[in-house]
Amino acid sequence: MSVNKPVMLFLISALLLMGCREQSNEKLPKKGSNASQEDSLIQEADALEAGVETDTTTFLLTEENAIDFFYNYQQDLKANKVRLTTSMGSFTVELFDNVPYHKSNFIYLTRKGYFDNTMFHRVVKDFIIQGGNADNQETARKRREIGRYLLPPDTRKGHKHHRGTISMPSSEIDNPHMLASPFEFFIVVTDPGSYHLDGAYTAFGTVIEGMEVVDRINQVPVDDGEWPMKNIFIEKAEVLD
Repeated sequence: MSVNKPVMLFLISALLLMGCREQSNEKLPKKGSNASQEDSLIQEADALEAGVETDTTTFLLTEENAIDFFYNYQQDLKANKVRLTTSMGSFTVELFDNVPYHKSNFIYLTRKGYFDNTMFHRVVKDFIIQGGNADNQETARKRREIGRYLLPPDTRKGHKHHRGTISMPSSEIDNPHMLASPFEFFIVVTDPGSYHLDGAYTAFGTVIEGMEVVDRINQVPVDDGEWPMKNIFIEKAEVLD
């Protein structure tokens, strides 16, 4: 069967477009339910069009090596606190030792500088603030240079989603087992907590200082997509050794 030239060109263009678009979707909890929604998307195609290159000689985390890597990484890991300095102030989180993969992942990404210049990109009043994403090419580049992987849920250690709990959303890409998206996190502001999230999302730490900053972020005006009307940056994330 013959295919005319315009149709053939259209098919080739469509295939190329599908191949170069890489999205990072995260399931995010809604207030008062177990339902989830898609978060903002980072389009790798934007970075490719801008000529941003990835150093393929560096170590990349993958679905195949991530668990072994973080198992080894946490063996001698003593640090368990991270300070996040934002455009609205700073706060400190303490990470739970008995969720080692999520703890070591957060510290690893912090030491790699991943969270620097990302944003709190979703704010739901009196519920959560969510960070670790951004609509810039720098964040897309960092994700590619770190790798593509998910983390298994770790929800049976007794940690509940009390006020101040830091937890990890789950990826929405082919993910029936609620594997966690490693690059993003959310913090509960509900008083006393949002316990409908227990068992569905992995709580891996708690805010121990600066909760008033989290509360201020939670009260900013947002658009229809729950993105703050004025960008709130994580200017610096640092491990406190």
